[in-house]
Amino acid sequence: MQTKEKFPKSVESVLWSYDINKIDLESHKRLIIAQVLNYGTRDATDWLFKTYNLNEIKKTAELIPAGQWDRKSLALWSLYLKIKPKSKLERVLHG
Repeated sequence: MQTKEKFPKSVESVLWSYDINKIDLESHKRLIIAQVLNYGTRDATDWLFKTYNLNEIKKTAELIPAGQWDRKSLALWSLYLKIKPKSKLERVLHG
């Protein structure tokens, strides 16, 4: 189980609606990556790229439905990570 001390304040702030004491780095990877990429500061994204490797972040980011992205965050990260998140319909039809 992940303990609160392992998350910097910048990451805690994007996970404000979750119980930090119950968040695990591996089992909650998608949640953590989605929240940090969408709402994180530079400090939070720096932590993210130190915690997870680029390939993990790319694969996970591609699984985040397009509708769950902040519009500006999606524009930035789709260019930086070279990803194109699928719409919910595309995920249902094509996996």
